[in-house]
Order: sequence, then structure tokens, then C-alpha cells
Amino acid sequence: QVQLVESGGGLVQAGGSLRLSCAASGRTFSTYAMGWFRQDPGKEREFVARITWNDGRTSYQDSVKDRFTISRDNAQNTVDLQMNSLKPEDTAVYYCAQKSTILGTYDYWGQGTQVTVSS
Repeated sequence: QVQLVESGGGLVQAGGSLRLSCAASGRTFSTYAMGWFRQDPGKEREFVARITWNDGRTSYQDSVKDRFTISRDNAQNTVDLQMNSLKPEDTAVYYCAQKSTILGTYDYWGQGTQVTVSS
């Protein structure tokens, strides 16, 4: 079992920045990658960014490239999402998630943190 707790959401004006953090506990040694996803009401949950746990390789959704940065701290078992130049369309509940294998699914999810960007 892996427990994930997100923090750092809030209300920000367009063009502003927020930093989300996800603290992982439990069987974190089995982590292959950590990801951030988001979901707006009435829409499907979508991938935002991912980082592999051992070597830190990253990937991003095209709409957040050059604005968002995902990072991890293996010693603290945390993964952060630095979000700059925020846009109203970034408004959503943001979730972190963990997967154990390269071909596996994201099996563990946090409770989510709300990000609201005003225009």
C-alpha cells in the first residue's frame, strides 16, 4: 500500500505560480514513476506530468510544457509540480499518483488539491 497526500493548491491570478507537493508513504520502494493528473468537473481526468523515480526522466502534456516542472526528492519521498504562467484553463483538481512498473497502471492516488486560476 502507498499513501499519497497532496498540498499546495489554491487560488491564483492568471500568469501567477503555484507549487504542488505530494508526500508518499508506505511501500514507496516499489515506485517506478509518480505522476500528476488533473480533472475539471464534467471532464475526464487528464495526464499532466510524470517522473520516473530512479533516474528522474520526465514527460509532460503538451499544453503544460515550458510552464510546469515536475521534480522528486527520493530521500523525502515527495514529488512536486511547479506551475508557472498559469492560465484559467489550468483550473482543476490536481491528483498525484504512483505506478509500480513501466507497463502497469497508476494504482495509488491522492485525494486531490484544488487549483483555481482567475482571469
